[in-house]
Amino acid sequence: MTANQTNIHFESRGIEFVVKTAEDLSALRASMRKYFEGLQLWPHVDSVLSNHNGAHHCIYRLKESAREQWAPAWDTTRLYATMGIDGQKNTEDLEKEILVAMLIATIPFTFPNFDELVSAIRIRHYVVKAGYKAALNFDTRAIERPADYWHYDEEEGFLLNKGQSIIDGLIKATQPTSSKDAYSFSCYRATEYVILLSIAQELKNVNPDLLKKLELRSERSAIRSGEFHEIFLKEYGTLDHPFPMKYYVPGDRVWFRNPDDRSSDISGYEGSWVIYLGHNLFTNFWKRDQPFSLETKCVEVYHWRDGAFVGDDGELHMDEEIVESCVKQSLANPSKYQMIIDRMMCYRDPQGVYKDGGCIDASRESPRYVRPSTSDLNFSN
Repeated sequence: MTANQTNIHFESRGIEFVVKTAEDLSALRASMRKYFEGLQLWPHVDSVLSNHNGAHHCIYRLKESAREQWAPAWDTTRLYATMGIDGQKNTEDLEKEILVAMLIATIPFTFPNFDELVSAIRIRHYVVKAGYKAALNFDTRAIERPADYWHYDEEEGFLLNKGQSIIDGLIKATQPTSSKDAYSFSCYRATEYVILLSIAQELKNVNPDLLKKLELRSERSAIRSGEFHEIFLKEYGTLDHPFPMKYYVPGDRVWFRNPDDRSSDISGYEGSWVIYLGHNLFTNFWKRDQPFSLETKCVEVYHWRDGAFVGDDGELHMDEEIVESCVKQSLANPSKYQMIIDRMMCYRDPQGVYKDGGCIDASRESPRYVRPSTSDLNFSN
């Protein structure tokens, strides 16, 4: 597959359940129908049943007629307009936006039962809420967190103070009352804190024993970077089997790659980790009142090449004021704007390659299972 390929064949795979018994299947189908009816979505949903190796498979997906009307070409960034909903102001509308996006997934979201789906959607609500509220300072090297909840260890990272609530600690670290009081984060670590907060909030609802285990582990050693990805998240999609370029589910963690070889050498500018908030908005942790659209995010990442400069120390640095100025000029120039969108709205190149690829990643990330009988969050305390 080439980075610019746009004629990939997609089909909706939706939400898939795998259950063991006919009784489980019957209960699942009753719960799902009641759920869809409560959101006035049941007439727009198809269900498909099959049996493999003694297990019952039940797939729910959006009817193709509704998919073509609401999300042509699997573009979920306009669901708010095509469905006439506003997830920013209405919780049920956000639920619909999440669920409809999941129902047209081209790589299926799989669950062992209805309860895990309920938790997955609730976690996405928490992620979106925390994403809107997060206000941080960008710094890939700074060492600071609220001292009443966190302390720093050279080997183990930021540790939760003994006996403290990890939920309260994560809220205080990421949601200051004023941006002037914001703590310093990289965008990658910021997404970790937002997602961890949301998982912890759902564990409090449904699996308090695992929440306590998480707090004990966080007092001893931070779960971060690659370990965080492995423990807490599932990644869907690859460069060989990507999601559609404009397919996002509210609550997804998303990476925009910097396709410029030179400026991507600057720490923190290899790409941009963000949370999809729905309503065609992505987090802007540094200016929480100015979230990005898919298009403005592409323009911002494009102009990182213009902000790169060699400092007195001989190292590459980024001038954000130049980037902001260039973005403003490009947004006011229709032909320049379209050139940038055409260049950036392509799948990214493979790691280490800087050729024709754009900034769009092939994969999306979302949290693992959390319920006591089915959780796949595995970590030592």
